[in-house]
Amino acid sequence: MNIRIITDSGCDMLPPYAPNLTVLPLTITFGEESFLDGVELDHHRFYEKLIEGEELPTTSQIAPAAFEEAFQRAVDAGEAVVCVTLSSKLSGTYQSACIGAEGFGGKVRVVDSENASIGQHALVEYALRLKDAGLGFEEIVERLEADKKRIRLIALLDTLEYLKKGGRISKAAAMAGSLLSIKPVIAIQCGEVAILGKARGSKQGNNLLAEQIRQTGGIDFEKPFVLGYTGLSDAILQKYIKDHESFWKSSVDGLETSSVGGTIGTHIGPGAIGVAFFSAGD
Repeated sequence: MNIRIITDSGCDMLPPYAPNLTVLPLTITFGEESFLDGVELDHHRFYEKLIEGEELPTTSQIAPAAFEEAFQRAVDAGEAVVCVTLSSKLSGTYQSACIGAEGFGGKVRVVDSENASIGQHALVEYALRLKDAGLGFEEIVERLEADKKRIRLIALLDTLEYLKKGGRISKAAAMAGSLLSIKPVIAIQCGEVAILGKARGSKQGNNLLAEQIRQTGGIDFEKPFVLGYTGLSDAILQKYIKDHESFWKSSVDGLETSSVGGTIGTHIGPGAIGVAFFSAGD
């Protein structure tokens, strides 16, 4: 049986997509204007609008009917479906996918990535690798459910402004952080955003990010590994790669990088960099 991987645009994977991958768009709304993420609004234009605007945009989950339609097309084509979604603690998209899958019996399975952006990207890429390796439908689902617990997404933010706008920190905390040049390091833990630590200045922030990677037991380079950035330029990420090449220089020939879209970018703003990987530790 052929297998199709279906996911949502919260994974921040960019076209061209693998032939057996379908990415369904979430909706991003700026004021009275709504756009299909990655279809009507690419990442570059998203950050232009984010920087220009005073208020944060909102993101809407994918409707169950959109999932049902995508599942039906795949099943009609003789495919079984593995659907990997944005963390259920960050969006209702997982629940929408489960509702959309109700009428397909064992032909559609939905996996909560318990992650977002490049962390979700890593899990989707892993699903594609498992399929290409010839694993069966049920075995792919079992491996995803087991191994997703090892994915780590760790990021260094450049500004506290967007956490303030989103109501996640107070105006006073944001102002104090700005004056002290505080750079928070965040992670996705148990499907939610958590602050791991704070550093003064970019250099200390990069070192804290590197230390957090070490504490996880290091990177399993046999599995997908993705670096991401927010904003209009990847210059900060490229500097980070150069400064910390000891992490990967002897392990991989090249690094996959990706821009981070609106689902996460709305809340952390431009200038952030992140690493998503499968931990080599337990």
